[in-house]
Amino acid sequence: MSSFDVVIIGSGPGGYVSAIRCAQLGFKTAIIEKYSTLGGTCLNVGCIPSKALLSSSHHYAEIKHFEENGIEISGEVKVNLEKMIARKQAVVDQTVGGINYLMDKNKITVFEGLGSFVDATHVAIAKADGTSETIEGKNIIIATGSKPSSLPFITIDKERIITSTEALKLKEIPKHLVIIGGGVIGIELGQVYLRLGAQVSVVEFMDRIIPGMDGSLSKELTKVLKKQGMKFYVSHKVKAVERNGDVVIVQAENAKGEIITLEGDYSLVSVGRRPYTDGLNADKAGVTISDRGQVVVNDHLQTSASNIYAIGDVVRGAMLAHKAEEEGVMVAEILAGQKPHIDYNLIPGVVYTWPEVAAVGQTEEQLKASGTEYKVGSFPFKALGRARASGNLDGFVKILADAKTDEVLGVHMIGARTADLIAEAVTAMEFKASAEDISRMSHAHPTFAEAIKEAALAATDNRALHV
Repeated sequence: MSSFDVVIIGSGPGGYVSAIRCAQLGFKTAIIEKYSTLGGTCLNVGCIPSKALLSSSHHYAEIKHFEENGIEISGEVKVNLEKMIARKQAVVDQTVGGINYLMDKNKITVFEGLGSFVDATHVAIAKADGTSETIEGKNIIIATGSKPSSLPFITIDKERIITSTEALKLKEIPKHLVIIGGGVIGIELGQVYLRLGAQVSVVEFMDRIIPGMDGSLSKELTKVLKKQGMKFYVSHKVKAVERNGDVVIVQAENAKGEIITLEGDYSLVSVGRRPYTDGLNADKAGVTISDRGQVVVNDHLQTSASNIYAIGDVVRGAMLAHKAEEEGVMVAEILAGQKPHIDYNLIPGVVYTWPEVAAVGQTEEQLKASGTEYKVGSFPFKALGRARASGNLDGFVKILADAKTDEVLGVHMIGARTADLIAEAVTAMEFKASAEDISRMSHAHPTFAEAIKEAALAATDNRALHV
């Protein structure tokens, strides 16, 4: 029987990054993955492929505005969906290949098969050919991630009634895509197919899309996407989803109790994700699973079994790849006797639509609910020279600061490149920066980043310069 210092079950961003850090720290490390490729949901059917399609569809959308930039194209511009999907898969394959390289480089032993606990120090690996083997781990990290959720009355047939996994490899552009759920995944994939020519309707139970983010971001993104042609049915509760041949019929009840009916050729069910512990046999290791299906952990991500830890989507907190990575590194360093920490308030969230949406820290709604006195500074992208030069005028940056101390409590932005700009806010907040601190930092001109400085000036005695 092979024995290891650390055995990691699951090779998503949390699992493979944790494995690398464990190996760097001198631990003999093994990783177990049930599928034939490493990288988990994120690399195979999540973050990476969706961003590849978003990028390709964005190029197509931009071509329509080339003439106003003095670029004339003769002939019809067409979408080759098959080629676009193939390009997406090539990006995935290259990225997954990079993980294989990193496993080899760091001398991490990779096992392919379904890992399940025999007891607190042994994991059985059931392989695709019907054989199995058991390995021993002094410490074990559960990194099994999550799977798409559904509603009890919906039958996912993976043909017309689909999840995000199937939406990444459609063989045709939908005529009418009805999306159930206005969260990040649904909105991102909705914009992909909207750009390619589909009619897109979004049905959301809450009173706004991206409901976990600041209300001002939701309002602005809704306005922009409506302008692009997306339709929204917020405060609507889905009651039934049925298929009749190639037609999907979605019935939903609005706030007045009225039933509306939407007919499309595809329906994307995007109502969130659930922790994935199927087949793990956690009880055999003495690991407690909560009523919500999450592995119960303490502040050090330690489970009820002292040598077993859990990270990422399978534990409490936001289901984000970068959050899982931070937790994977944290556990590795705890095992090495170090004292790492994670400030969960400073884990940024991003929506990769165009304009992009990004945020970190507290929302206005949260500050109001907690009774915190705060001030607001906001600056529109349309007032930036760089935004005008590039034609990216939508959006703003909003900074929330403590009314008394001026410490930045939250930064919320929607606009061009905000997925990258949010890192400045995270850095500033990690070092307890005040709005004035940011306002006194030099920002290169002309850049989108100037909007952060201007919003900080606006939050500091309303001193914004260019609005």
